[in-house]
Amino acid sequence: MRETFDIFLIVMASLALVVFIALHFFEAGYGYLFNRRYGPPVPNKIGWILMESPVFILMCVLWATSDRMGQAGPLALLILFQTHYFQRSFIFPLLLRGHSKMPLGIILMGMIFNTLNALMQGGWIFWVSPDGYYDNWFSKPYIYIGGAIFIAGMAINLHSDSIIRHLRKPGDTRHYIPRGGMFRYVSSANYFGELLEWVGFTIASWSWAGAVFAWWTFANLAPRAASLRRRYEEEFGDEFRKLHRKRIIPFIY
Repeated sequence: MRETFDIFLIVMASLALVVFIALHFFEAGYGYLFNRRYGPPVPNKIGWILMESPVFILMCVLWATSDRMGQAGPLALLILFQTHYFQRSFIFPLLLRGHSKMPLGIILMGMIFNTLNALMQGGWIFWVSPDGYYDNWFSKPYIYIGGAIFIAGMAINLHSDSIIRHLRKPGDTRHYIPRGGMFRYVSSANYFGELLEWVGFTIASWSWAGAVFAWWTFANLAPRAASLRRRYEEEFGDEFRKLHRKRIIPFIY
């Protein structure tokens, strides 16, 4: 099983590289970058639930069917992971304002990736990692360092989402430059928060599976952050450029 899982991780990491390159030529057409060429539009609330909930459900199944249900280390990692995806699957969609749409193709691609990611993270934590790998995990630094980074990233992500959500008053359809919080430093502060979460999870789980997911997060969000910055520059010109924001990583990129 371990050999097959390692091949799975290599394939997933390689696909992330393909996605990273492709997204420099094709914008992911949802949100501010919505594009109908990716399929018929679906209401955002429904789209997010359909796209994000598979990973939450499958992680529960992988945990409940393993013999590590009661082990403290795997359980702590499950709680970290599921806290993010419970919010993203069932709370975030209900907080969305307006009547924006998401292309069906984007939803389907998200569902496929999230299913595969559950197999990566849950597969490693509950099934593939060597027996005893997570024994005495709370006596090691990984869970504390990674957990702190994860929590900081989630706080940034939630705060940034809140700023974006409150940019418009009811009935307003104009675009605005997000301000405050980590938007002082990057144009996609919500993406920076999410990337930080999964870097933290990688450390907390101390696994190649976590590292592949962090790489996937960067490969998916970094090109999108670059596209968003270009859109802001096109729409707001010098008003945006004079803010001197990076794309996704403060002071770096």
